[in-house]
Amino acid sequence: MLKKLSLSVLAVLLLGGGVVAVKFVIPMYAVLDKVGPGTAPRDLAQQDDSKVVAPYLNAYAEPAGEVSATGAIATSETNLYWGELHLHTAESFDASMMGNKISIEDAYRFAKGDPLLGPGGEMMQLSRPLDFVAITDHAEGFGSRTHCDDLNLSLRERATCWLMGLDNPALFSIFVDGARGTAEPGDPSLPAGVYQAELRQPLDLSQMPTCKGGKDAAQRCYDNTYRDWARYVRLADDYYDPGELTTLIAYEFSPGLPDQGKHHRNVIYRSNIVPERAISSFDVPNAIELWKGLEATCAKEDGCDFLTIPHNPNKAWGLTYSRYTWDGQKYSEDDWRLRQKREPLTEIFQIKGSQECALGVGATDEECAFAQVLDPCQPGETTGCAFQSGFVRQGMKVGLELEQELGFNPLQNGFVAATDSHNSNPGDVEEWDYRGSAGTVQSPALRRLRQGNPENKAYKSSLKFNTAGGLAAVWAPENTREAIFDALARRETYATSGPRIALRFYAGWDIEEAMIDAPELMPYLENHAVPMGRVLLASGNVKVNQSGGASVQSPEFFVWAVRDPMDAPLQRIQMVKGWIDQAGQTHEKVVDIACADGLQVDSATGRCPDNGAVVDMATCQFSAGTGATELKTLWRDSDYNPDQRAFYYVRVLMNPTCRWSSFDAIRLGREPDPSVPATIQERAWSSPIWAGGQPRN
Repeated sequence: MLKKLSLSVLAVLLLGGGVVAVKFVIPMYAVLDKVGPGTAPRDLAQQDDSKVVAPYLNAYAEPAGEVSATGAIATSETNLYWGELHLHTAESFDASMMGNKISIEDAYRFAKGDPLLGPGGEMMQLSRPLDFVAITDHAEGFGSRTHCDDLNLSLRERATCWLMGLDNPALFSIFVDGARGTAEPGDPSLPAGVYQAELRQPLDLSQMPTCKGGKDAAQRCYDNTYRDWARYVRLADDYYDPGELTTLIAYEFSPGLPDQGKHHRNVIYRSNIVPERAISSFDVPNAIELWKGLEATCAKEDGCDFLTIPHNPNKAWGLTYSRYTWDGQKYSEDDWRLRQKREPLTEIFQIKGSQECALGVGATDEECAFAQVLDPCQPGETTGCAFQSGFVRQGMKVGLELEQELGFNPLQNGFVAATDSHNSNPGDVEEWDYRGSAGTVQSPALRRLRQGNPENKAYKSSLKFNTAGGLAAVWAPENTREAIFDALARRETYATSGPRIALRFYAGWDIEEAMIDAPELMPYLENHAVPMGRVLLASGNVKVNQSGGASVQSPEFFVWAVRDPMDAPLQRIQMVKGWIDQAGQTHEKVVDIACADGLQVDSATGRCPDNGAVVDMATCQFSAGTGATELKTLWRDSDYNPDQRAFYYVRVLMNPTCRWSSFDAIRLGREPDPSVPATIQERAWSSPIWAGGQPRN
């Protein structure tokens, strides 16, 4: 009898072990073979980087000894600075578990121009150093692994630390998917693409695998958050070099959403006077409580100040510009005022796609297909689709609606771009040098070009969805923490998809046409107009016409764009307008306002004719002889209505160039994958200017 019982127990154990092996162990090893660091050299050997010639080697160079356009576009009052506001290092557990073991210190050195060997064995280096950088590792990871070097850990604690230290994306998926929860079906009777509020309970620090296992484990992790944050701040101070590299102290607040959803915010501080610890989504249930908590611990009178920047509204499944919080609470008027005060910017572009707009979701201009793979939501869908409140342009229109209701606009956001790379390589955005963003999962090139599982949606495919990331541009008087932060706070910023396009955007009343080419243009504009990111107050907008009647005068919008001297020429400038009518309906319109190569905007279509720019797909070299070094124009809105509140922002498009996947195809000696665009049109987005209606906040 005892023998039979023993055999039965053994059979159960073997069966259980077999189930575990089939369900977990074998898939984990399969993942390691496919994307783990141990097999990266095997895949790296299949590519030849010498086949890729950077296009900038044949690009335009401004004549030496002459005043360049990029110099003229600056003034003695403000200079143009380039930076990265969203980056992860090995301090983020998701980066580490995907194979990135590169440190904070390495990331700062990379920002200054040093080469860096990436997780997959590929060399990474900026063509030009950055002016400023904010490393934004997840606050939820602070304190969670600090104790793992302790000698007196229990067996369970050692095992958990070992597991969380493995370079295995399968383990990361198991942990994160469980923490994010599953998507619940929505009400199909409600309009498709409208966010449906959901009550959620935040996780606790004790639910982190490394913070379990004993009565003091969670408290130990909590205490260690102070240690980790203090080291984080100290390193930012160590690498702060005013005038050369400004290191902004920052972190990411990262509550989870199902189906790879993001509803995260980067917290940026003005100086090194910061709270003693970083508030995470383990501490507070939503962004409103985050702002309140930050205000309670970061007082301006003590020299502390902060702002927050949301990112990936395209993958927040409609939450970002809805009227609800992450945990299902509805915004009050006071909440909207707090958001207006603390969130002056939004991230419009990064590695996980463009967040400007989506075709079929309130937008019809073809440029909204750029870096966009999400289809409009169908009734009942709550994740994985394009929501009406999931894109920046739609968010700006929600702001106009709220202004009509509340008397102020809490969503007057300027624009920045970033990478959100998890490879410790800030600002590494050039298509020809893109090395992926997620450790050895996307490096070497062979891994970046994999299609992924057939059942996966396009937004889960790095080949189809990922971009090389973008940069934040700031107009500031000097390159210091305070000056860069203040420029961000006043929204005198813009975003690019990577190239360093210089861009000015002003609006004013009675800007003189003759001043456009005058040497004193910039001082004149600073005295007679408002720059991007500001509100143009309604005044002087009625004139008497020749017949003696009153006519409406549009403000003048001045735009000046100069190409990146290490990239392709400019093709055209577009004006994007959004407005709200008296009935509360919002509208948008996109028109071309300046064309390269002497071409003129077609009055019937509102678009520039094609200038014939092409790319040699065998080498990825762009065509010479087409496009512009600079484009400059003064534009008036023929449909301007002073009684309608409106926003205007500029989109500058370059000539076509190769997408990163085409450069990788050259490295691997294959044709570009036909399932993705072979070329792209890099671009810049100015922060908006708001005009019309009665003067407001």
